[in-house]
Amino acid sequence: MELVYALAVGILVSAGVWLLLRPRTFQVIMGLSLLSYATNLFIFGMGRLHMQRPPILNDAAPDPSLYTDPVPQALVLTAIVIGFATTALFLVVLLALRGLSGTDHVDGREPEQ
Repeated sequence: MELVYALAVGILVSAGVWLLLRPRTFQVIMGLSLLSYATNLFIFGMGRLHMQRPPILNDAAPDPSLYTDPVPQALVLTAIVIGFATTALFLVVLLALRGLSGTDHVDGREPEQ
């Protein structure tokens, strides 16, 4: 399970960095989104990967290694909501930029073919 998480985070980070280096604004926004997904997956994986274990401690002195940490799950949920809002804001700014300049290229010129 840890190998799958590590590969997923690595693929998302590499694709996000590759898109960040592209000249188009939309591709940069998609790269930032992929990087935020990779970060969320990394934080989620830090909360111990246990299947079918309760997230709440019930006994007086339980063994904490048998439970899943709920804090990373709450952080990831909050990050998803904030990431969605900032992506929507970036897209609105992108549409305004395209309306004002006629292109979404970073330096205002169309790339050479």
